[in-house]
Formats: sequence, structure tokens, C-alpha cells
Amino acid sequence: MAVVDEPWGSSSEIPSVDAIVTTRRGLALAVLTADCVPVLLADPVAGIVAAAHAGRPGMIAGVVPAALRAMTELGAEPSRIVARTGPTVCGRCYEVPEAMRAEVSAVEPAAYAETSWGTPAVGVSAGVHAQLERLGVRDRAQSPVCTLESDDHFSYRRDRTTGRLAGYVWLD
Repeated sequence: MAVVDEPWGSSSEIPSVDAIVTTRRGLALAVLTADCVPVLLADPVAGIVAAAHAGRPGMIAGVVPAALRAMTELGAEPSRIVARTGPTVCGRCYEVPEAMRAEVSAVEPAAYAETSWGTPAVGVSAGVHAQLERLGVRDRAQSPVCTLESDDHFSYRRDRTTGRLAGYVWLD
């Protein structure tokens, strides 16, 4: 998690983080994903935005709650925050071993899922949205696109090649 107030340049050291927050107008924040959940957050009244990359490990580690904490420390109000999650592999397609599903759902019960063919799965987006709801974020929307099922979106799980989708958020 990092709070930023300027672009990272070629001479600056870019931190390895899964969430970034800013109050600077005109500074676009980006999140790159293929099958993980891109999370874009904004409190337009306070003038604070965040972008987070929530894969299975990040979701259970609390990357989205950490971004929300950073936003509220800067003056955001959860009830004013607008949250959007982009295309991701859905819980009907994200097959995992039973032990992994149990481990994930012990931390976030809303992530418990089953594939459309009846095997253990994880619904990371459902887990992220449950976290947002518990933290008081009311204005939430989830993309209906499953990256694994869509030929128009990158999916490492489907193609085994690297490609990325980008989500952006900024303050005018």
C-alpha cells in the first residue's frame, strides 16, 4: 500500500505494492490485472482515489481494507466512496483445490464458491465486495465479465500467456 502525490519516474524506485492512494488532482492511478480483481475507489467529496490489485492472496491479506484505511486516514468517508471492480475470473470458473478453498473461506466466507462443473472454487470478487460492504462502502458495482469466459479479455488461467487489462481512476 502506498500513498502517492506524483508519478513514479524512470529514476525513482517503484515500490512493489498492490494498492495506491492519492489526493492529487490529475494524477491517474492504474491497476493491471489478467484474472485478479481490479478495484477502483473514489470519494469525490474528499478528493481521494485508490486503485488496488486483489488476487486471491491479496484479498485474504486485506489489500482492499488497507486501501480503505489509507483513504479514511486522509479524510474519506466510507459511505461516500464509490467502488468499481472490473473483469475478473468468476467463482464459477476459478477452480482451486478443496484445501485452498477452505483456507480462503476461513478468512473470507463470501469467497466460498463452486465451479459450474461442481468442483471447489474461489470467488475473489465476491470476497472483495463483502469486505467493501462490511467497511461501509454502499455504492459498489461489479463487472459482469469473466476473464476466463471472455475472448475479448486477457486470462492467464485460460491462455497461459501474459497479457494485462488496465483500470484507471483519477480526480478531475
